[in-house]
Amino acid sequence: MKYWLGLVLLVLLLAVPERLAAQRRKVPQPKAKAGSAGRQKDFFRIKSPKIRYVRPDTTILIETKDLPDDNSDEAKSIFFNPAKKLSIVSEDTTTLNEGEQQIVEMSEEVLIDSSWIKVAGYYAIWDTRNINPYRVDGRRIRDTLNLRLTEPEKQRFAKMPLRTTPLTSDFGFRGYRWHYGVDLDLNTGDSVRAAFDGVVRISKWDGGGYGNYLLVRHYNGVETLYGHLSKALVAPGTFVKAGQLIGRGGSTGRSTGSHLHFEVRYEGNPIDPERMYDFPDYKLLKDNFQITSALFDYYSKALRAKAAAKQRSASAASAARRVVTHRIRSGDTISEVAQKYGVSQAQIRRLNGNVKTLRPGKTLRIK
Repeated sequence: MKYWLGLVLLVLLLAVPERLAAQRRKVPQPKAKAGSAGRQKDFFRIKSPKIRYVRPDTTILIETKDLPDDNSDEAKSIFFNPAKKLSIVSEDTTTLNEGEQQIVEMSEEVLIDSSWIKVAGYYAIWDTRNINPYRVDGRRIRDTLNLRLTEPEKQRFAKMPLRTTPLTSDFGFRGYRWHYGVDLDLNTGDSVRAAFDGVVRISKWDGGGYGNYLLVRHYNGVETLYGHLSKALVAPGTFVKAGQLIGRGGSTGRSTGSHLHFEVRYEGNPIDPERMYDFPDYKLLKDNFQITSALFDYYSKALRAKAAAKQRSASAASAARRVVTHRIRSGDTISEVAQKYGVSQAQIRRLNGNVKTLRPGKTLRIK
């Protein structure tokens, strides 16, 4: 009896693995893809997302207001050559508004629009086109010049160019260019006012730099420049008082947002406005100002920055002219190649004879 029970248990134990194997054989298995024989797909493994890396296009030079066009008034407003000796001719104020450069003789008996010339006699040139027609290198100033910024006895005072003067950018390096003024925050349409009494010398459009801008020559010997205006309200030859409305703020020219670009110059040489103004406290630092060669020690750095800018510009232009090609690989599509290089599919087709089929091993022109 025990013998028969042992035999039945043995048969059952041998039958169970065969039944399980038969059940496994009945479950359909997924077909392996071509080229992947012998490998089975793991349904429990999470697929990693496919990441496509797009190479940035470094051949395009991003232009901002930090990089004025080389042909703009802003870029051409600095001269480092010493001034040429100028002869004096008889005074003629009849063509002051016609954009001509003149040399005028100083006289006590002149019209109000020309009386400032007597006070600032070292400004003999009247030019309504060029910011810096003087060709004076400030580093070669030997003496200390004392300027009176205000003269209460003559009712000549100083005002701030805006009602509030939040400073957003200083005088000095910006990127690899020199910034020859300060930027003051404003909203488009805000009032811009003359800093001192004087005469408007330039009212002009500079698309690659200052946009709409004004330059005013003052009794005290300095000139102030107001850039990126939405509208200029005065013409060359106009006599203005300190605090008088001369323009509306904006974001014209090479600008990335509404602000006033404000410069202070002496004989064409830019001076850091923060040496003259306390912008947070909304006032002049002193009623008198001294001009020395030390004010222009930054010129060496500015020249190096200008040279670096030219070199980078030339490198960018060379890169932009370079032909870019792509060697086609198996599975490449025009859309994927276009996305990789940041160009349009139409450009790839145009540069490659309206190609439709990509053949591995061939070269595809991208740019």
